[in-house]
Amino acid sequence: MARRTSLVPFVPCWDVADLKTDRLTLEPVTVQDAEELFVILGDPEGWWYEPEGTHADLQTTIVFCQWVAGMWAADGLCYWTARDHTSDEVVGLGGARRHCTGTWNLSYRIATAHQGRGFATEIGMAAYEAAARIDPSVAFIAWVDDYNTPSRRVAERIGLTNQGPHVD
Repeated sequence: MARRTSLVPFVPCWDVADLKTDRLTLEPVTVQDAEELFVILGDPEGWWYEPEGTHADLQTTIVFCQWVAGMWAADGLCYWTARDHTSDEVVGLGGARRHCTGTWNLSYRIATAHQGRGFATEIGMAAYEAAARIDPSVAFIAWVDDYNTPSRRVAERIGLTNQGPHVD
């Protein structure tokens, strides 16, 4: 199924563009975030399950940030840069984007030093709620490899259920 397209650009729903969770400030990823996000996206330890996803250089992260901005413009939701309320440090990124099937697909990446603290779950819950505000008529999913136990646990914590293996 092709991704939904529109002749008129979709304006992001501002009540989901800038959010605060218990510990995080979530703001749409921008190119200005690229250097801070490259530290996370270029860290091979964060890509243990999919090494080819590691960003090899800052330019790759800049292009990724531009792509995310385009998704925000097209669908009104995509990934946020996640900052700790207290320190303003970038601890990760994540959110939900339209998958080619039309569903909302959860994705996140947490800095290695901040993994295991519940930030992914916090981002996942915010993404689930934001997607429901934008378009509750489609499923909210997370593509998780069987061997990626930490991501499977996050999906379960936010209420998703394992539907078995599927080809992306």
